[in-house]
Parts: sequence; structure tokens; C-alpha cells
Amino acid sequence: MISNFVLLASEAGESSGIGFNTDILETNVINLVIVVAFLVYAGRGFLGKILSNRLESIQSAIGDAEKRQKEATDKLAVQQGKLAQAKTEADNLRKQAETDAKHAADLILATVDADIARLRESADQEIATEQERVIVQLRQQVADKALASVQSYFDRGLSESTQIELIDRSIALLSSD
Repeated sequence: MISNFVLLASEAGESSGIGFNTDILETNVINLVIVVAFLVYAGRGFLGKILSNRLESIQSAIGDAEKRQKEATDKLAVQQGKLAQAKTEADNLRKQAETDAKHAADLILATVDADIARLRESADQEIATEQERVIVQLRQQVADKALASVQSYFDRGLSESTQIELIDRSIALLSSD
């Protein structure tokens, strides 16, 4: 069938009418131009619709992406604000904790100082009480010894000269009053 077509084309080429050019280089360029022109003419509406739909979908995707970017930027700003607020609150809590710890330490030191003063006072009082008890005990022992010594002196008896001397002293003491 192709051979018949080529035969008809070659015979038409020999005549002065419309014919086919059998030169491959010329024929392909012309055929390509014809096909492209036909595609542009016939496919203009079809390709235009496809391209406009594609353009709309790309513009819509870009719009959505810009919208999501703006939302993400807004959320980031909000979260950064919350982070800054949390940092400020954490700093305030840390400062308050330091203040509370210092106050508690001062209170504990004051309590310890008061306890030490109370213990010293108690110890001083116990020492004073013990000294007083020892002094009383020593006085008692001295008094007991003195009484024992006087008792033994009186048990031995007083000589007559000692008795006279004792009487004279007593009289002298009474007369001086």
C-alpha cells in the first residue's frame, strides 16, 4: 500500500500539479511546521485550559503555603513570647527561692544564736548554782569542824585562867556597846 502511495506521489511530481517532495530534509521540516501549527491551532483551547488549571493550582498551592507560613510565623511568635514569659517567671521563681532560702538561713542562724545564748545562760546558771552549793557545803564543813573543835576544846575543859580571860573579854565587849 505504501508502495502505491509512493508511486502515485512520484507520478504526480513529474506532472505540473500538486505533488509530494521526496527530499527527506525538506519534507520533515515542513511536516514538523505543519504539525506544530496544527497543534497550536487545534490545541490552543485544550492546552490553554490545562495550563490555566495548572497555573491556578500552583497559585493556590503558593497561597496555601504562604498562609501556612504566616500561621507558623504567628505561632512561632506566640511560642517565643510564652518562652520569654516562662523564662521571666523562672527567673522570678529562682530569685524568690534565693530570697526565701536566705531568709530561712537567717532565721535558722538567729534561732541557733538564741539557743546558744540560752544554753550559755543555762550553763552559767548551773555553774553558779553548783558554786553556791559547794560554798554552802564548804561553809557547813567549816562550821562543823569549828563546832567539833570548840566541842573538843570544851570537852577538855577550860582552865581557870582561860575562863577569867573569856569573862573579861565578854565584859569588855558588852561595855563597849
